[in-house]
Amino acid sequence: MIRGFFRLIFYAFVAYIIYLVLRIFTGSDKRKQKSFNPAQHHSGIMVKDEICNTYLPREDAIREVIKGEEHFFCSNECRQKFLEAKKGAR
Repeated sequence: MIRGFFRLIFYAFVAYIIYLVLRIFTGSDKRKQKSFNPAQHHSGIMVKDEICNTYLPREDAIREVIKGEEHFFCSNECRQKFLEAKKGAR
């Protein structure tokens, strides 16, 4: 009875070691997943969409320069509404 218990513990230990080795070689180590990706880095500057009053990171905004003035939009739909309103105001 005791011999069977130790055999079970031994097989569980071997299975755990195999799991660790496979995890290292398959790259599913969680420390690697948290690496810094400069493409996803935001400057922290938020801009406001003038149409829907939404704030979003400057890097994600659609930028339009009209008469030297920058305008930022969260979507093409908001950009279109703004441009149409500018045309109507002329």
